[in-house]
Amino acid sequence: MVATAGWSALLKREWIPVLVALVGGVLLHSMNVLMLATVLPSIVADVGGAAMVSWPTTAFLASSIVAATCTGHLTMRLGARTAFCGGALVFGTGALICALAPSMGVVVAGRFVQGFGGGVLSAMAYVLVGRSFPEPVWPRVAALLSGAWSMAVLVGPMLGGAFATWGNWRGSFYAVTVLAALLAVVAGRALPRARAEKAGPVRAIAGGRVALICLAIATMSAASVVTLPSTKAGLFLAAVGLLVTMMLLDRRSPAPLFPSDAFSLRSVTGIAMWFCLLVSVAYSPLSIFIPIFLQSLHGFDPLAAGYTVAGASMGWTVASLVVAGRTPRAAGRLLVAGPLAMAAGLTGVALLMSQPVLILPAFIALVGVGIGSCWGFGVQRLMGGARQGEAELAASAVATVQQSGFALGAAAAGIAATLAGFSRDLSAQDVTAAAFAVPLSFAPVALVAAIAGARLASLAGR
Repeated sequence: MVATAGWSALLKREWIPVLVALVGGVLLHSMNVLMLATVLPSIVADVGGAAMVSWPTTAFLASSIVAATCTGHLTMRLGARTAFCGGALVFGTGALICALAPSMGVVVAGRFVQGFGGGVLSAMAYVLVGRSFPEPVWPRVAALLSGAWSMAVLVGPMLGGAFATWGNWRGSFYAVTVLAALLAVVAGRALPRARAEKAGPVRAIAGGRVALICLAIATMSAASVVTLPSTKAGLFLAAVGLLVTMMLLDRRSPAPLFPSDAFSLRSVTGIAMWFCLLVSVAYSPLSIFIPIFLQSLHGFDPLAAGYTVAGASMGWTVASLVVAGRTPRAAGRLLVAGPLAMAAGLTGVALLMSQPVLILPAFIALVGVGIGSCWGFGVQRLMGGARQGEAELAASAVATVQQSGFALGAAAAGIAATLAGFSRDLSAQDVTAAAFAVPLSFAPVALVAAIAGARLASLAGR
């Protein structure tokens, strides 16, 4: 049986090209997130726009989430293979716009186009996992997709840094354009032709609900740049309110963007969406604030700080590969143990960040090990618990929930840092206070995720 055949089960001749295409799509999307951070100073030096320095990232994130949300409809309209290949071509087009950009405004536009293509690639990867592989091997494939994010930690800065060192930041985007075109060709030959199942005529994508998502993302982005704590909190709550309103409207719609039981407390898919959202939120502060704390408190250079935090990504990948073949009973235990490990890691980071940096990297890695040991099983239950006719909506929701969790976590981390005294004119006391408050404030989120994991294990076991 596939469930007990180990990793060799994925070495079937007909599956290998599919795996290459899916992992390649996630890698292409994820490495560009990190590549931009490396070449952005060169872009500003060449075309200006220092005041807009955060906009390329915000535009990429916003369009990625919108694209992931709409992927279920794209699948029903175009079919899974066409949507994936189209996402690769759109991604390459956005990279080409960036490569040719004469100003920062055009770079932002190119990143928005790139983000839409990348969001389709990430979400379609999970849709195609459900269409191309039997359910027992979904955690293993999810582990490989998670591994692509860890590979991006190495590949993204390396690619951007090489071209920035050569004084040719545009070359990095030309290279991405070529890679995206190659991915489209490979995916067109490797992916299955089957179209998405549909019970009736394809309806148009709801512009109003998509607009609410865009407004929520813009509000979260605004919360990350304002300095007044009360304003930050107000914008964050407003963004959450917009997302809740969108979900309520979506449940009443005849053409929903999400599964009909999205975030329900009584269904497997609903609880799994809560679980994936909470662990994503808990993981988010690592890449945002921990590098700054390491540089300010311990004198790390940017590269050393970045690769120290990358230990969490490596922990995610290694853990997901190790646990992917566990039995359903063991998987249920990991749905609880994983978030508990994240809570322990975040608490350890908070307590040790201002101390000599000896075992701190181990606690950073523990956060990654925690999410890696449970993420694949959460994804499996989110997709496997879908109601009839909602398989594509559930699969595409994985990327939406993950990226929304990262965005919510980033905004919440900014609020926690500001409340702790973190500001632009930093003193050692302010940084120390923030270095304790930020990771510690996310430990309760991981504990709530453990409760959701226990509920999920119980429902799935029935």
